[in-house]
Amino acid sequence: MMDTINRQITAYSKELRLPVFRRDYKELATEAARQGLDYEAYLVMLMEREYELRLENRKKAQIRNARFPSKMYLSDLERDQLPPGAREKLPLLERLDFIPAARNVILSGNPGTGKTHIAIGLGLKACMQGYKVLFTTVHRLLTQLRESHSGRTLKQVEAQFEKYDLVICDEFGYVSFDKQGSELLFNHLSLRTGRKSTIITTNLGFDRWEEIFGDPVLTAALVDRVTHKAYLVNMSGDSYRLKETEKMMNGK
Repeated sequence: MMDTINRQITAYSKELRLPVFRRDYKELATEAARQGLDYEAYLVMLMEREYELRLENRKKAQIRNARFPSKMYLSDLERDQLPPGAREKLPLLERLDFIPAARNVILSGNPGTGKTHIAIGLGLKACMQGYKVLFTTVHRLLTQLRESHSGRTLKQVEAQFEKYDLVICDEFGYVSFDKQGSELLFNHLSLRTGRKSTIITTNLGFDRWEEIFGDPVLTAALVDRVTHKAYLVNMSGDSYRLKETEKMMNGK
């Protein structure tokens, strides 16, 4: 009789995709009996384990789907080596209150100061808290926009873009755009203004963004939109990467 019941439990839990249920029901039944728990308490224990596994798998999927180039956690940062602006703002940003508030974060400064590390670290933490995140470079995003524009699928791409709770646009300012590229990027980023949060990393100050877009009117409009109620973090300082390299070379 018990063999038949066990086979049924295994079959049903497999069909219903309940791997923890299938794996742990005997163990938890024994534990529940030892503690003198009733059936309802036993079921709660079993459901809690199943829920925890699904939650963990969901977090892993969120991180995988975000397309981070690497995993750079905030805990890995040597905060005393960061520029003063980052040390000041990071405790506030890592609370992630800017995401439900639909506020942007602009990390600007010279290369190697930790902009991308902070952006990815915030993105990873957001994934762990259940937010839908996308990491992209501006070059990759613009390529996708051009291809979708040519293939007349731009509306679908824009609709998907709006679904992300947080989008990280890295390397803003490394390449300049032609008129079409500037307009596509302007329209795309404008869709999220006041509705969803965007993190932008850039090596150029706002006074030099015209070098990227070429159009002073378009540049002024974009700066106005992305900086509205945004957290502006001055990342100018000594190269964080260079310090790390020197430390490794010195065996510290």
